[in-house]
Amino acid sequence: MRVDIWSDVVCPWCYVGKARFERALDGFPHRDQVEVVYHSFELDPDAVDTGETNIQMLSKKFRMPIAQAWEAEERVAGLARAEGLEYQPERPVGNTFDLHRVLHLGRDKGVQGDLVSGIYQAHFAQNRPIFDAGVITTVATKAGLDAADVRKVLDSDDYADAVRADEAQARTLGISGVPFYVFDMALGVSGAQSVETFGTALTKGWERGQGNTSS
Repeated sequence: MRVDIWSDVVCPWCYVGKARFERALDGFPHRDQVEVVYHSFELDPDAVDTGETNIQMLSKKFRMPIAQAWEAEERVAGLARAEGLEYQPERPVGNTFDLHRVLHLGRDKGVQGDLVSGIYQAHFAQNRPIFDAGVITTVATKAGLDAADVRKVLDSDDYADAVRADEAQARTLGISGVPFYVFDMALGVSGAQSVETFGTALTKGWERGQGNTSS
């Protein structure tokens, strides 16, 4: 069975959802027969590196006081920490297109899952500037990629079409927010659901696949 996940690397709900989904997957009897593929989804394709933090961006975007933006982030932080995740409420913001291109390189090299985890760790837990080419390269190398391969992607347009194809497919499927999970391209689950909900979706997806195989 294959699970396709649309997400953005700066999405806190994607970070929390990944932890919950993986807990469900760890308890799934057929875990070794499940392929997980991450797909690109930019929450803000027009984002630029202005030096702003997510707190400042939230305050400006939703016209709320800084203190209220902090409260909103602290609520998410509480949910993340309940999953055993480290979470820094204030982080730099920027454009994620290059990160998604490197994630496609990670998929081709068989380390995409580790790379997603590494980027989440750097961004949410360590508050590192993941939009910086040097930081991207360091994180990607730790996940198993060759630094020269990463720099080649960053210095070119490699995988740009793959990112856009992912986003076009998301539109075709009616995906307007992330995280979004698709089980064998048949069953969709939206949001950072509970471990139990993900477990049920894995079971249903597996049973549907087995039924299709036998028919």
